[in-house]
Amino acid sequence: MDILSNLKYASGSKKKPKRIARGEGSGHGGTATRGMNGQLSRSGAKKRAWFEGGQMPLQRRVPKFGFTNIFKKEYQVVNLLNLQKLSDEKKLTDVVLNAEELKKLGLVRNSKKPVKILGDGDLKVKVQLEVNAFSNSAKEKIEAAGGSIKKI
Repeated sequence: MDILSNLKYASGSKKKPKRIARGEGSGHGGTATRGMNGQLSRSGAKKRAWFEGGQMPLQRRVPKFGFTNIFKKEYQVVNLLNLQKLSDEKKLTDVVLNAEELKKLGLVRNSKKPVKILGDGDLKVKVQLEVNAFSNSAKEKIEAAGGSIKKI
């Protein structure tokens, strides 16, 4: 019975590896297949994976462009149509919605990051929102539906 832990190669199927740098009689003594001179013939020699032999490296050849603003604020976006969809499904029961409530409802992933309400879609239900930012169109539609929006 062959169990995976007992499997072995068939006899004669594996050749013994050549032992490099074990004397002249082995045929691989002396420089031990490293060649005569150069960096890689020395002991402890290695090259970085991105080294290109003195050629201008790729990361320096490729043109750099653009700008990354380190002060940019990334908001989690919630559209009014998502709020209306939740109210249609009778899941929108709480009148005051903040980041924690929006996370419980599945509209945002992280309650610690800032939330922004956008005015895509229509809203027919009265809600009170406490969020970090909102668009002018979202504010108009929320107030037209009888709700309120508070910036925190």
